[in-house]
Amino acid sequence: MFSFFGMLFVNDDTKQPFKAITDQKKGDIINIKLSIMRKITWLLGIFLTVFMVSCDDSVGIDGRDGLDGLDGRDGIDGVDGVNILGTVLEVQGSFTAANNFSLLTEFSEVAPNLEVFETDVVLVYILFGETTDSNGDPVDIWRLLPQTLIVDQGLLQYNFDHTFLDVNIFLETDFDTNLLLPGDTDDQVFRIAVLPAEEASSKMDTSSMSAVMSAIGVTEKEIERVVLN
Repeated sequence: MFSFFGMLFVNDDTKQPFKAITDQKKGDIINIKLSIMRKITWLLGIFLTVFMVSCDDSVGIDGRDGLDGLDGRDGIDGVDGVNILGTVLEVQGSFTAANNFSLLTEFSEVAPNLEVFETDVVLVYILFGETTDSNGDPVDIWRLLPQTLIVDQGLLQYNFDHTFLDVNIFLETDFDTNLLLPGDTDDQVFRIAVLPAEEASSKMDTSSMSAVMSAIGVTEKEIERVVLN
C-alpha cells in the first residue's frame, strides 16, 4: 500500500514540471504573436504616413522655375486669303467709238487677289453727282445700274453685264451714240460690288451704295480707284 501510494505521490509530483513547461510555451507563443502584430502595425503606420505625405501637394518646397526655351523659327508666310464677305472696286474710264462705247473690267487685272464665283452677285453703280452733308462736306451720289437718262438727243442708258471673270459696262441709246456729249461719256466713275449670293439675298438695300458697303464692312479708305485704258 505504501509503495502504491508512494508511487502515486511521486507521479503527481512529476506531472507539475510538464505542466509548467507547457504553460511557458503557450506564453512564449502569445508573446511572439503580439510582437509580430506590433511590427505589422508599425509598418502599416509608416506606410500610411508616407502615402498621405505623397498625396498632399501642399507639403514640400516649390522647385525653382526652369530656364525659358529658345524661340522657334518663324513660319512661312501664308497665301493671301479670299474675301468671302464681299468687295467693292472703283473704276474710271471714257466711252468712245474706239472701245465701242463700253468699258471692260477684268477682275484678274484690277483685283488679282479677288476670286469671283459664278453664284456671286455683281452690282454696278455710277457716280451720278455730288451733294453736301449737314457739315458742308461733299457726299458722292451713287445710282444702281441700269440707269436711264433723258438727254437732248433722246434716251441714254448706262447698263452692264458680267461673268465671274469680268464686268462690261456699256451705253445704249435710241440715237446715234456718236452724238453724245463729253459730259456723258468722258471720265465716268463706277463702283463694282461683288457679293456672295447669301449676302445679297438678305434684307440688304442694294439700291444704296452706302448700305451695301456697311453690310459687307467696306470703308471708303479701302477703295482704290483704277483708271481703265
